[in-house]
Amino acid sequence: MYTELAEDTLQDIVSSNPKVVVQYGATWCGNCRIMKPKFKKLAVENDEIPFYYVDAEKLPESRKLAKVDNLPTFAVFKNGELLNQVQTNKAESLTELFNELK
Repeated sequence: MYTELAEDTLQDIVSSNPKVVVQYGATWCGNCRIMKPKFKKLAVENDEIPFYYVDAEKLPESRKLAKVDNLPTFAVFKNGELLNQVQTNKAESLTELFNELK
């Protein structure tokens, strides 16, 4: 399941789901636009886990959950806690991060 967050509700989502995958991006970020289709594809292939896109500039509280300081940042949450994160424009790195959830 892929969802673009419109409100700063990521904390509630992370708390209520055993596993969550997040892409933090921004409209001006070229690498974010490049990675978004790859992120969506991974979401389609793993529809049992919720995937969320967070605009890091519009949703500051959600951004704080992963201490995002560079874009794009990808984060995986397990049992309400940040498991790991990576700042990358490489699909392989995103896949490796996702595999940590298994």
